[in-house]
Amino acid sequence: MHSIDELSPYIQYKTSRSGGSGGQHVNKVSSKVELQFDFEACKLWNEEEKTHLRQKLSNRLSSEGKLQIISQKDRSQFKNKASAQEKLLHILAAASSVQKLRKPTKRSKASVEKRLADKRYRALIKMKRSGNVD
Repeated sequence: MHSIDELSPYIQYKTSRSGGSGGQHVNKVSSKVELQFDFEACKLWNEEEKTHLRQKLSNRLSSEGKLQIISQKDRSQFKNKASAQEKLLHILAAASSVQKLRKPTKRSKASVEKRLADKRYRALIKMKRSGNVD
């Protein structure tokens, strides 16, 4: 997978005041980090890979083809920036993985026979309970 150094030319950062805990500090410092990754301009993937990623990330991409990640968990802008970069790498890694195709399998002959034998046994118990069989 790609590193943050390879992706950095396509990343823009915006900072703003974060909500949450921090007291008076939160009113003075812009610690919230908004990372925007320009997915469409990125030349690290070929068109086929981009199409695959576009499908996987369809609900996260903006109309301009930018992937937006917001981090405001920490009181430090530096930690939030690192957290946003980590989220970006995680999202791209998860989206680029190809799921293995499932091979349909048949039930074994023994399992089918066991199931039918169990059904016959239960039916016999119920018939004895009703008094139809000795």
